Amino acid sequence: DNEFSLTEKVDRIALHPVLGYLLLAATIGGLLVWTFVIGAWISGVLTEFLSGIAPVEPLITGTLPEIIFNGAWTGFVAALTLIVPYVIPFYLVLALIEDSGFLTRFSLMLDKGMHRMGLHGKAIIPLVLGFGCTVPACLSCRIIEAPKQKLIAAFLVTLIPCSARTIVILGVVAVFVNIWWALALYLLVFVLIVVLGRLAFRLLPGESVGMIMEMPDYHVPHLQGVLGQTWQRTRSLIGIVLPAYIIGSIVITGAYAAGLLEPINAALYPVTVILLGLPAVTGVVFIFGIIRKEMTILALAAILGTTVFSDVLTPIQIIVFGLVTLLYAPCISTILALAKDFGWKAALSITALETSLAIALGTLVFHLIGPLI
Repeated sequence: DNEFSLTEKVDRIALHPVLGYLLLAATIGGLLVWTFVIGAWISGVLTEFLSGIAPVEPLITGTLPEIIFNGAWTGFVAALTLIVPYVIPFYLVLALIEDSGFLTRFSLMLDKGMHRMGLHGKAIIPLVLGFGCTVPACLSCRIIEAPKQKLIAAFLVTLIPCSARTIVILGVVAVFVNIWWALALYLLVFVLIVVLGRLAFRLLPGESVGMIMEMPDYHVPHLQGVLGQTWQRTRSLIGIVLPAYIIGSIVITGAYAAGLLEPINAALYPVTVILLGLPAVTGVVFIFGIIRKEMTILALAAILGTTVFSDVLTPIQIIVFGLVTLLYAPCISTILALAKDFGWKAALSITALETSLAIALGTLVFHLIGPLI
């Protein structure tokens, strides 16, 4: 059989103990290059186009209708510049890999390594998706059968540096400190993912199951099936992301304009200033980051009155700001996605745990490494 012989030949590479991992690394690398390079370029063009229609600013003073419009517009732009450049192309490429038969092979290759964190090979799908956007990554955890493994995967996915967090690290830490500190923060996050995955596996109740997957023959992807799968995944994402960004942005922008967020700076002073060594205004900045993480940059620039952060923040403050932004509460859309699949108790527990972790590590970095810089 020609098709079988082709499958057998390709599997000699795809399932090879060395070549298979090289093929996997090249595939995931290609997905990430798309996310960080091509996606960022499309996002920039789209943002510039939308900014020409109306300015995109997270803070505003003026009449109530102006404030509401600005909040809604900012949320709409944030959602659109996420879904079009990053998510749709990402889903498209993933569907091509999945439909061709390669994805099941990659899952099999990673199964042994994933078991060390209590997961199995299927978890590679949500973990890779997390580099683009955490929301579809959380929703894709549904492919994992065991409830315990599904929850662990969703928890670890929320720690993956998504495109929005990457923008903060590259746009703030890499630019105003150096690229090595930006890479060090990434490395720290990946170490945390492995360590916390193992801890969660030991502490959470429930059983873990092995991976059972049918190994289909390779074939040329069917365009109709690929486009249909891409649209189905995009549609379910839009239903969560678009309203969450728009409503969340209206509420937070309106609350800031009304002066309701100022007490937050005072309430968070012991954390932001005493523990983390940051300016007091970062309390409100982190609140804006709950809409979408790169909005911390917009809010920080608007409040501090400059985009040259090295003029107003020390190197250690920039590093701590980047670290906390990487780890603290997931964005509002992710929290809603977690609540939808796991319930509010799990969603809020993950949010509280990651925020506590961000504060603890940020405090350690500021007080231990700060004096050395």
